[in-house]
Amino acid sequence: MAVSVEKANVRSGPSAKSELLWQVERYHPLLVIERKDAWCFFKDFEGDKGWIHGSLLDQTAAVIVRAKLSNIRSGPGTDYNVVFTVDRGIPFKVLGKKGDWYRIRHADGDEGWIHKSLVW
Repeated sequence: MAVSVEKANVRSGPSAKSELLWQVERYHPLLVIERKDAWCFFKDFEGDKGWIHGSLLDQTAAVIVRAKLSNIRSGPGTDYNVVFTVDRGIPFKVLGKKGDWYRIRHADGDEGWIHKSLVW
């Protein structure tokens, strides 16, 4: 599952009245652990847990950068040029896969390739 809106609120409980803990961006991948009515209890790549409304999620394949700083390349391999670099915690939509490399797109439209060892 991944966040399908620009920004989504993460709450302490399954209610819009529950405490706002933090926000997540579009394509942020989540592991749903439990459902209660329209709400989903999840864990993220850092092990943080919270509740998010199910209408803000979809089945989009997504990854999030785990490494402190990662190179995004023009093709699936280290022989390809670095097109940009990203910090830890940046989410991407997965467009495809070739071997151990993911073709990815950020919410702002930037695209490239990243090795699977650098993402969750």
